[in-house]
Amino acid sequence: MSDRPILTTRQGHPVRDNQSLRSVGERGPATLENYQFIEKITHFDRERIPERVVHARGTGAHGFFEAYGTIGGEPASKYTRARVLNETGVQTPVFVRFSTVIGGKDSPETARDPRGFAVKLKTVEGNWDLVGNNLKVFFIRDAIKFPDMIHAFKPDPVTNQQEPWRFYDFVANSPEALHMVTWVKSPWGIPANYREMEGSGVNTYKLINDQGVAHLVKFHWQPRQGVRNLTAAQAAEIQAHDTSHATRDLYNAIERGDYPEWEFCVQIMADGEHPELDFDPLDDTKRWPEDQFPLLPVGRMVLDRNPDNVFAETEQSAFGTGVLVDGVDFSDDKMLQGRTLSYSDTQRYRVGPNYLQLPINAPQERARPRTNQRDGQMTYVVDDSGENKHINYEPSLLGGTQEAPQPQRDYHQYVEGHLGRYQTTNTRSDYKQAGDRYRSFADWEREELVNNVGGDLKQCPEVVQLRMVWHLWHCDEDYGRRVAQIAGIDLEKAKALPPLPGKPMPHENRQGATYTDGRSEEPATSEEVASAK
Repeated sequence: MSDRPILTTRQGHPVRDNQSLRSVGERGPATLENYQFIEKITHFDRERIPERVVHARGTGAHGFFEAYGTIGGEPASKYTRARVLNETGVQTPVFVRFSTVIGGKDSPETARDPRGFAVKLKTVEGNWDLVGNNLKVFFIRDAIKFPDMIHAFKPDPVTNQQEPWRFYDFVANSPEALHMVTWVKSPWGIPANYREMEGSGVNTYKLINDQGVAHLVKFHWQPRQGVRNLTAAQAAEIQAHDTSHATRDLYNAIERGDYPEWEFCVQIMADGEHPELDFDPLDDTKRWPEDQFPLLPVGRMVLDRNPDNVFAETEQSAFGTGVLVDGVDFSDDKMLQGRTLSYSDTQRYRVGPNYLQLPINAPQERARPRTNQRDGQMTYVVDDSGENKHINYEPSLLGGTQEAPQPQRDYHQYVEGHLGRYQTTNTRSDYKQAGDRYRSFADWEREELVNNVGGDLKQCPEVVQLRMVWHLWHCDEDYGRRVAQIAGIDLEKAKALPPLPGKPMPHENRQGATYTDGRSEEPATSEEVASAK
């Protein structure tokens, strides 16, 4: 063992596994007694006051969602009992907040960064928050690693500057991130604006029907305006004149009546483990290939009204991945389970324990809250608990609230396994999907990608350079070779490295399926760049 200090909890306990939530078996659900994770994530949620730790720079708009009532040509009720997805002719109010992730509140909107795409649907059965990004994958698959990931991507705590070596040092030790890096360092890392970008729930959820039957599901928003991205040079040109071009574009479009619209689509998979696939469908660093699991239209969303006050609505809007309606449920996706604790915990700290009393966050009147929760900072509404106002507990023979009736058939997941900390053993796709994505890019997208990564690696220590080229070469030989050439890295020296300790050898390179994703075939034109200024 080296003489490096041992990582501990804030209680001084040594940490033996900082990579994995405690779960029931490798693929089973996480458990509430994950003290190490809870301590880590709740401290992380409180690192900034009052600005969001992540997604600080954002803009928002109001609109509506309208369901088609079908999924893949069949009644939506075959898959889900959620009324918001079943009932046609109903316009459900929505509020959407778009954002960048890493930068602060005044950072430029031309940053190379994932874009947040958070939708609050105020349904007749209560709120449903679908909190995701513009890209369909993420950097990590276990929530316990999230604070470390953000720390590595944020500015250096000593220099207060974002350093490429910090980003790639983390990625070099986390091969699961290669797929997301391939997306972010391509033109897809800088959407032209918020109207012309996709949205995705990223995580795997479940749909539950009225028979208690579950299906795994991925949620996606496909823009009717098309998809458009920027090269690094185009983004720099815009940033020289305007650091708020995407906010301006969205606001002006809505003001002139050019309302942006997205089609809401799902990918459906039978509930289960799926050993026939070469990736884990619960792994949020992987896409479900659309030739196997097509995008099925479910409804449409239109944004038609700007906020009256940015602070009261956009900044105080609060989202949580645990805010689901009946008919939509959690999977055992470890990032989803960790986010479900972290997101709402962050809002209670950032906005206050009564953040759901604010009009922007409160459910619609037909689904107004009736809880037995009381008091707390900034209380100004008392939940209606029935005729007897004295009863703020349950159960009671004297009045107050009562539990809702149980569905005739509910979903019950059978869980069995040894409690412990597990890392997924299905890692072949860590390299395969990144390679597939590289090969599916248009020539100009590949050129932009390798120049961006190669330019970054020039600023990194040799140990990081060599490991990153080793990873990229195992994704695709051309990918690794071109990045090494641009960065001036000895390819043969990189290829001679052994696998990372504790990590399996990557699979053999091979061609894979491409995806149908509606991407722009060409970068934004000079006229389009000029119009964004």
